Amino acid sequence: MRRLLAEGIAGLVVVDNLLSAERDNVPADPRVRFVQGSIADQNVLDGLTDDFDFAWHLATYHGNQSSIANPLADHDNNLITTLRLLERIRDFKRVKRFVYAASGCVLAPHTFGDTTPVEEDGAVPFDLDSPYQISKIVGEFYSVYYHRQHGVPTVRARFQNVYGPGEILGAGEWRGTSATVWRNVVPTFVYRALKKMPLQIDNGGVASRDFIFVSDIVEGLLRCALAGAPGAVYNLASGQETTILELAETVNRLAANSAPVQFQPQRAWDRAGRRVGSTQKSREELGFEAKTPLDLGLEETIAWTTANLPLIERAIAKHAGRLQIA
Repeated sequence: MRRLLAEGIAGLVVVDNLLSAERDNVPADPRVRFVQGSIADQNVLDGLTDDFDFAWHLATYHGNQSSIANPLADHDNNLITTLRLLERIRDFKRVKRFVYAASGCVLAPHTFGDTTPVEEDGAVPFDLDSPYQISKIVGEFYSVYYHRQHGVPTVRARFQNVYGPGEILGAGEWRGTSATVWRNVVPTFVYRALKKMPLQIDNGGVASRDFIFVSDIVEGLLRCALAGAPGAVYNLASGQETTILELAETVNRLAANSAPVQFQPQRAWDRAGRRVGSTQKSREELGFEAKTPLDLGLEETIAWTTANLPLIERAIAKHAGRLQIA
């Protein structure tokens, strides 16, 4: 939102039911019209008319563990949203691109051995680890179908592990598990490090991820909208593989946290192991490359978290009684 406003966009409509977000993150700008509600709500959809140049479909039921706890809620908020929105705009004439936020985890091999960067056009496995992953890949199927059948100019942007300023631990409503608060590894590590708490690491921290800074994701989303080929899919990735143990050690160093790491068993559902995204197609076709090194991105995230601790702790406190913080 802030990037679009800075670029001088005439107007922006934001639809969010605040299931996993906070109203504080919506800029107070007269060009922004905020609609609180689900994009699957027919009344909300009826209010969307054919006067948009671009649409970014970022709605999701956040994330793997919440979807395992409540597959029906994942279906309603992660898949029905996609189908209903595509059905609504399929006859719109003005939309130049419909950018769908897909997930890089769906094509990741289940391996803890050597890995190669995952390319966009690899085989889609049937053996996925969570309803979230199933919903995200079926959303891609619908994006391809609506492009082919109805000419909707869909572009699929496959996110890797996004981090950075603005992510609020505990944002939104309780979604059945502690993942409501400890929602992604980077903000969780940063918060705990700033509070001088031990960072909790599963399976020795041998799993790896491709961490991409939020400003780089924003740039990638804009390039998907402006230069992406309708019907195509692009990785938005850094191309850099970082183990969870390396991440923990870096966060602790930058936050001056001397608390020892706590090692825990491997999560029973998570078989992704090591993964990293290929950047070749996005670089060649979109001119997109992630620019933010991990250390710099973590420094900015630590600074933002430090400045916004009261906001974060208010969000966490909403779930008091359901969550043990240790």
